[in-house]
Amino acid sequence: MSDISESELNSSPLKSVDYLRDSPSSQQQVTKNHHDINSDPQTPEIITIFHKPSGKICNIHTEHQQNTCLFFPESGKIYDVGLPKNLIKKKNKVLSTEKFHLNPASNITSVQEHIWTEQKLELSKLHQHYLKLSKIRLTGLVVLTFMAGYAMAPGVFEINAFLLGSLGTCLTSCSANAINQYFEVPFDSQMNRTKNRVLVRGVISPLHAVTFAGVSAVLGLIALAVGTNPLTVTLGALNLLLYTLVYTPLKRISIANTWLGSIVGALPPIGGWVACTGTLDPGALLVGAILYSWQFPHFNALSWNLRPDYSRAGYRMMSVVDPQLCKRVALRHSVALIGLCTVAPVIGVTTWTFSVDSLPLNVYLTYLGWRFYRDGDSNSSRKLFKFSLFHLPTLMLFLLISKKSYKERTKSKHTETETL
Repeated sequence: MSDISESELNSSPLKSVDYLRDSPSSQQQVTKNHHDINSDPQTPEIITIFHKPSGKICNIHTEHQQNTCLFFPESGKIYDVGLPKNLIKKKNKVLSTEKFHLNPASNITSVQEHIWTEQKLELSKLHQHYLKLSKIRLTGLVVLTFMAGYAMAPGVFEINAFLLGSLGTCLTSCSANAINQYFEVPFDSQMNRTKNRVLVRGVISPLHAVTFAGVSAVLGLIALAVGTNPLTVTLGALNLLLYTLVYTPLKRISIANTWLGSIVGALPPIGGWVACTGTLDPGALLVGAILYSWQFPHFNALSWNLRPDYSRAGYRMMSVVDPQLCKRVALRHSVALIGLCTVAPVIGVTTWTFSVDSLPLNVYLTYLGWRFYRDGDSNSSRKLFKFSLFHLPTLMLFLLISKKSYKERTKSKHTETETL
């Protein structure tokens, strides 16, 4: 868009606004009276405003009947051309960041772009950048599932193995997430959900991010090797490679990425179990299977409302490529969780109270999965996603409460041996 001189607007202040048609057929500059902006059928879809304090360019979609104002850095003035009052806190000073509940593809606040400025790394904020680069909330969930797997295992609880295993899992997860963001910078910049990530904004350099990822990976694997056993180290390294070198590129190739991503999410609790026992037995696989199935209603519901973002960035997610399959798979694995929780006491991982306690939780998840399958709208997907966040920690808590003690399992094994 060519610059609009302030003198042009001053010739008829608050009476006219210059903008460009947002259509391929016409890219010439035109002038319209601001009272006619919403009524003119030929009105372009976007008007641009400049906000000096934040250095941002904001594209306002007039198709949603939201007029705007023009900001001129030369004088610091804002020319009001019909912007609703609730968008301006103090005229000529600052624009409110109030959000409109529109489609993410045309959300007023979601189409902001930054004027290019040289980024300077502030050491005082470096730890914050590392936390964002590590996707710390996702990493926290991974570590919690590792801890749950360790706590569920029928072995002696060793504090050193537990702490070093958790630290190693945390560091390898940080590394995997940093490498994932390094690879996806061009695509993250096209998504409203990810366009403000530190690498996209240039807050830290790609070399800095890769160095952080490499150091985290090495330290994480060393922690696993010192505190646990070779099998746990192998699972940790395998998960790191699967996430960075297979899952990340597969997201732009095939919807199979969702199934592979669920395997990646299922490995941490298995690693926790193995860190405690040193063996890969049916109990470890069951805990992993519960995490595997849980991820489908969780992620499929999440991705449903992010379809415009994923489509724009070229990601082949199930919700974009095959919406019906997305809904079916979410419902299918919601039902599967009922069966998996019933198997737990059968193989001696928990008492039967776990199956009873978890049944209402899983039935309600299945109900929400069925609602999502039937309606396939934003409301049903949002409810399923939000409940999945409550479902997993509650289910893990029920597992721990109903876990068979080490002595009980040892006694059962002796009884079975004597019977044979």
